[in-house]
Amino acid sequence: MNIIEIVTLYKMEIIIAVLGFIILYLLYYVYDKDTQYTKNIRSIASVVEDLNREIFYLKNKLKDTTKKLENTNRGLSDEEIYAEIERSVYDMIQPLAITLKEVQDSITAIDLQIESRISSLESGVKQINIPSSIHANDDSKVISLYKQGVSVETIAKELHLSKPEIEFILKINKIK
Repeated sequence: MNIIEIVTLYKMEIIIAVLGFIILYLLYYVYDKDTQYTKNIRSIASVVEDLNREIFYLKNKLKDTTKKLENTNRGLSDEEIYAEIERSVYDMIQPLAITLKEVQDSITAIDLQIESRISSLESGVKQINIPSSIHANDDSKVISLYKQGVSVETIAKELHLSKPEIEFILKINKIK
């Protein structure tokens, strides 16, 4: 092995190690975000379950109040009964409306977090620049020799490149 092959091999190992580290980091990032989103979804599901219980309770209370009004206030006019029912319904629905507003605010906050994280991830991915080939000036030589029927091993020895580099150049140019 001459020194150029060693340096080229060393550069390839560094590039592979860096790409491996980037992939591991992205996997960790996705796992971490999935954990956070699962936690958020569970908390929202809990709030929805509480709201369903509260709606059930309010429906029962409304039925009871309506029955009480019908039984005790036979002497009231229809307008007075409707006003009493309207006031009772408003009193029961007010806490529900407040809770729904809180849920909406938390969902909006989660959406903003997701959008900011996606945009930061997109900008990070845009900064990764993978070259079209490692030795752009050798591409035409490799393609020419390969089309002439020269084997990959011979091309690698002649151009002082590794066999995987030759195969990489041929794959990028859709020849092999």
